Amino acid sequence: MSPVLAPAGAAPTRRPRLDPPPAVRLLHDVGRAVDLVAGDVTLARYVYVPDDVQLESPRPYLHPVRTRGGDVVTAFRPHDHVWHKGIAWSLPVVGDHNFWGGPTYVHGEGYVQLENDGSMDHQRMTALVSGPEGAHLEHVLAWHTQAGEHVVDEVRTLGAHVPADRDDAWVLRFTTTMTNVSDADLTIGSPTTRGRENAGYGGLFWRGPRSFTGGTVHAPGFSGGEEVRGTRAPWMGFTGRHDDVDRASTVVVVDDPGNPGHAPQWFARTEWFGCLNPAPFFSQEVPFGPGATLRFSYAVVVADGAVDTAGAEALAGLGSSVLAAAAPGDGRAADGPPAASA
Repeated sequence: MSPVLAPAGAAPTRRPRLDPPPAVRLLHDVGRAVDLVAGDVTLARYVYVPDDVQLESPRPYLHPVRTRGGDVVTAFRPHDHVWHKGIAWSLPVVGDHNFWGGPTYVHGEGYVQLENDGSMDHQRMTALVSGPEGAHLEHVLAWHTQAGEHVVDEVRTLGAHVPADRDDAWVLRFTTTMTNVSDADLTIGSPTTRGRENAGYGGLFWRGPRSFTGGTVHAPGFSGGEEVRGTRAPWMGFTGRHDDVDRASTVVVVDDPGNPGHAPQWFARTEWFGCLNPAPFFSQEVPFGPGATLRFSYAVVVADGAVDTAGAEALAGLGSSVLAAAAPGDGRAADGPPAASA
């Protein structure tokens, strides 16, 4: 049989075993998780098929998340709220359903454990690529109610930008596009829209380590405590100290100005525990009727060291630049490679 030859003029072939190892790479634990690695540090593990019980609303999460220096800036299943999982897209009020985990706030009764804890379930991976300063992951999810009804389809992209010109910070870009595939109204809200004052959490939620309790919240022109909870801002940050090591870290979350609505209200805590959450549904519901599609995008900047207000502003600027560099609907990290199917 004659050998199959490349046609004349075809692009030259490659021998990837001879290529230098990429500075940023993705390690795929197929069917479970993806690790983002830069140098000798695993910056984040994205668990896209969790093994959580139904009460915790099983959904993908990032944990542990580390700084470039290797310090962990997330908590997993803390005893006070076992449904808190590092960094996760978490929604307590989606129509009658809870995609946050645990009990549901019922006005006049408080928090009640209902049979309404849904799940966000991975269906297929559509992109998984990495390059010198960035990486990109995209996958498709189907959301199911606790009763098993398929109500939402989601395309989720995670991009990572790991600057080569600095070794103290990196940026996670998170984008979700959700479509209501049910015949029901799935208007998205929060405990505040259901009657609980100043408890408008829901959306991209970061839970810090236990040692971050009592840390510092940053916002434009502000560094202090959780008195800023419920205010509107284009970004907020948090500086906390670590146990075991004499170091601090800072996390800054930046809202994409193209997200639905105005600048989000923020759910931020420091007194009970450290957390940040740009909440587009804090005090006003967002309609999500049958056939409707919603898209939200954020940048999370993870940095070594403590910062003041100006330093937090500079980190927010880094996050904003990553959001601006990605075209609408494109989940690629800035300076990252183009998406490819995997």
